[in-house]
Amino acid sequence: MSNYHVTLEAAWLVRDVKSADDAIGVAISEAGKRLNPKLDYVEVDIGTTFCSACEEPLSSVFIVANTAIVGLVLEMKVFDAESAEHAARISKSVIGRALRDVPLAVVDVQEFE
Repeated sequence: MSNYHVTLEAAWLVRDVKSADDAIGVAISEAGKRLNPKLDYVEVDIGTTFCSACEEPLSSVFIVANTAIVGLVLEMKVFDAESAEHAARISKSVIGRALRDVPLAVVDVQEFE
């Protein structure tokens, strides 16, 4: 049995926003409320997307008609998992129960001691 650090990506929809900073704040706040206090060990942060033209990193926020989709990064440690795939399934299950109707995708799974 091994320990893993699992990183997931979530697509968070925010309505009635006027700026990217507002959308980021609302998305992180809402995700935090749904995860805490039971899942306070899950770290929530804004995702990063790279510009296809200049390769510069950008915040993962897209706004159209005062509605934003915000890419969040969720990280958690999974202990005593059978494999990296098992750790990914565990993290998606645990986080998915708290964040119903939020699309999740596994970004990275790293083993640690």
